[in-house]
Amino acid sequence: MPDHVTATLEKAREAGATAPELEGLRRRLEQLADPTAGLLPGEDLTPLDDLPRLDDLPGPDATRAREVLDRVAVIKVNGGLGTSMGLSGPKSLLEVRPGHSFLDVLARQVLTLRRRHSARLPLLLMNSSTTRGPSLEALRRHRDLVEQDLPLDFLQGVQPKLRATDRFPVDWPADPRLEWCPPGHGDLYTALAATGTLTALLDKGVRWAFLSNADNLGAVLDPRIATWMAAEEVPFVMEVVRGTAADRKGGHLAVHEGRTVLRETAQVPAGDRSFTDVSRWRYYNTNNLWVDLEALRDLQAADPGGPDLPLIVNRKTVDPTDPQSPVVLQLETAMGAAIGAVPGARAVEVPRTRFAPVKTTDDLLVVRSDAYDLGPDGRLLPTFTGPGPVVALDPAHYRHLADVERHFPRGTPSLRNCTSLTVTGPVTFGGDVVVEGDVRLTGPRTIPDGERLR
Repeated sequence: MPDHVTATLEKAREAGATAPELEGLRRRLEQLADPTAGLLPGEDLTPLDDLPRLDDLPGPDATRAREVLDRVAVIKVNGGLGTSMGLSGPKSLLEVRPGHSFLDVLARQVLTLRRRHSARLPLLLMNSSTTRGPSLEALRRHRDLVEQDLPLDFLQGVQPKLRATDRFPVDWPADPRLEWCPPGHGDLYTALAATGTLTALLDKGVRWAFLSNADNLGAVLDPRIATWMAAEEVPFVMEVVRGTAADRKGGHLAVHEGRTVLRETAQVPAGDRSFTDVSRWRYYNTNNLWVDLEALRDLQAADPGGPDLPLIVNRKTVDPTDPQSPVVLQLETAMGAAIGAVPGARAVEVPRTRFAPVKTTDDLLVVRSDAYDLGPDGRLLPTFTGPGPVVALDPAHYRHLADVERHFPRGTPSLRNCTSLTVTGPVTFGGDVVVEGDVRLTGPRTIPDGERLR
């Protein structure tokens, strides 16, 4: 075994890594040794045939829906700090409406489903050590939500960052915490096992889990998928949407050597221009996933590091705030890639109403606008027709939340009839501004109150 592999595993072991975590890390280190590991050239792929659609799945009767939902858990990936938007705390505590954070809306969604179907439907967060305290404190405001017979969260794993020069674990005495990083959200499957959460769920009679990102408020549990999955005995389901121009950088599905796979940007060989062809790769991952926990347990019994997910290598500096600090490699995996690793996995096409992630201030502006209505049941429903508004704010002036709030001091403009909004340079918006169609603005400029931009 190469010395750098031994050193990395030993550092993780000394920090308390469990057997499943060590096996997963070992696999990622082995993949790192092969520069072609995980690469999926477009010429080796073929598009998927038509997939079943959510709207065509049979609606279960109330009794069957309750029976299945009483054995389903909702798990939200909640390890993100929103640093790309200038935040220092959990992104899920960001307000999407005045007085309502992502977690507040998620709580409303789950409580509504519990009442509607008379099901227990536990909610669990996969937290990082940084997001755990503030997030659990926020959930405790919803007393009805936290009264469940399972823990509210479990912790994602951590692993050593590797020096890019020799792939040994990096040392950073100035702040030893920066020597560690999460293994990507593909760690969810390992973390379930490593923390004992998988066993706890199964012991309480939970058979299936609905997984999604905490920043996607469109990801509301749908009983049709749960009951279809149970009836067909499907071990893993991915919700996908039809690709649009906005999805060109997202992960798409394809067929490789007879099985369905997810191809992410990091798996595209240099010079392969096929990745952005949304007409060829019609189906794109929403990261709304469903897993049969019994099937996951059996898979991990045969392979403790499973599912076997392709490697994603992120190059960063050991101190993200210091571009002069040493370059490191962070070895990650994506949880949606399990569609290519779990035998019998399937995908289902869903409406774009189930896919409204907030990754940037561009996304946040749209979600905060009247392009969406927040219903009393917590559903975030679009008010627009078609693919919806595409917002591109100049990152030099709008990258951080504080920038957005400074340039939109009197609230978000109306975007429900907007096709696209592109802002270059500093533009300050007044109140009650309406944006319609395709609009391009260049600053410095101030938009007066009540202006209608066409």
